[in-house]
Amino acid sequence: MDLMEKIVSLCKRRGFVFPGSEIYGGMANSWDFGPVGAQLKKNIKDLWWKTFVESRDDVVGLDATIIMNPKVWEASGHIEGFSDPLVECKSCHNRFRADQIDIKDVCSDCGKKDWSPVKNFNLMLKTFLGPAEDSAHAAYLRPETAQAMFVDFKNVLSSNPKKLPFGIAQMGKAFRNEITTGNFLFRLREFEMMEIEYFVHEKDWKEAFEMWRKEMWNWFELMGIDKTKIHEHEIPDGERAHYSQRTIDFEFEYPFGQKELYGLAYRTDYDLKRQQEFSGQDLSYAGIMPHVIEPTWGVDRTFLAVMLSAYHEDEKRVILKLHPKLAPYKVAVFPLVANKENIVKKAREVYQLLKPVTVTTWDDRGNIGKRYYAQDEIGTPWCVTIDYQTLKDDTVTVRDRDTAQQVRVAVSELDSYFPEKLK
Repeated sequence: MDLMEKIVSLCKRRGFVFPGSEIYGGMANSWDFGPVGAQLKKNIKDLWWKTFVESRDDVVGLDATIIMNPKVWEASGHIEGFSDPLVECKSCHNRFRADQIDIKDVCSDCGKKDWSPVKNFNLMLKTFLGPAEDSAHAAYLRPETAQAMFVDFKNVLSSNPKKLPFGIAQMGKAFRNEITTGNFLFRLREFEMMEIEYFVHEKDWKEAFEMWRKEMWNWFELMGIDKTKIHEHEIPDGERAHYSQRTIDFEFEYPFGQKELYGLAYRTDYDLKRQQEFSGQDLSYAGIMPHVIEPTWGVDRTFLAVMLSAYHEDEKRVILKLHPKLAPYKVAVFPLVANKENIVKKAREVYQLLKPVTVTTWDDRGNIGKRYYAQDEIGTPWCVTIDYQTLKDDTVTVRDRDTAQQVRVAVSELDSYFPEKLK
């Protein structure tokens, strides 16, 4: 079993990620985050917001609507040019991205060689607002979070006066009608993004670009993503997005190949100018049009890279060595045996003591060894066991996930013991 198969199996077995609509046979590349996965995903987003919004004086947050006025997407160029080259096999009618296959070869699905002409396929997901399904009521699910930060640029400035350089940050869902999906969480039609539009004077863009490049490397370390598997790919002329004068893709060595994890782009003043032109509103700043540096993080790809980096196994167990700040549960509390009322009662007291202090889970299933291994697999850094000695001296066993070493700690010290370790 290769690493991706192990990750997918672990994700379902332990409640990280489930196949979407599974009881109906599933839906192509649709995934639901389970109880443990939803907590890990929330921890990633919370840490991103704390790092890049709450801890900085030069970035403010935004939470804009998913469906925006269609003119936004006209101005951005998405309606006209947001497309991939599509080709269809006329024999089996399966469709492929023409830039990802060799149409000189036979179809990988049916073995025939009968291709349609290549045509552009727009990735925007279309919907309708109101009772009529006609062009006058057409709208789109946003394919990126960036444009709202340009559309709301003036409102942000008027309510939160800032001097250049400053940024607007947003996280949220985006939607792309991808021709081909696959590789678990890597390419989805419904996904979540974390983006910053950082506004600068044109003369300062190189300095700001380098600053955000370093911030992204710091983020890898904060996430526990294996930096030896990260590679910067400078996108050459002719391959960059139309708005970009410089783009770096941060690529990760996935089991299925080295592919994009994050992006960093210099968008110039393209977006503000286009939104100003189409809206007729003045989006300048102190008489100039700011230029923009855009660092972009995918939440789902971060989740996958974190899982791949954290996964370890030895001859006895699987260990998910998540950074404690990311771990879905920080502490698991066990009664040594589940049929001794006095031990269970004391364990419940310890559980209630820790619950307000840090994210804590209760586990009394099976024997103690199986509980340890189950918590190792979901990345819980510490397990607290209440045993017979606890009833004598009011101490508990604290087991470390990575080393499996155990120490005795007084119950009275627990409410400060774990917060200190999580600093």
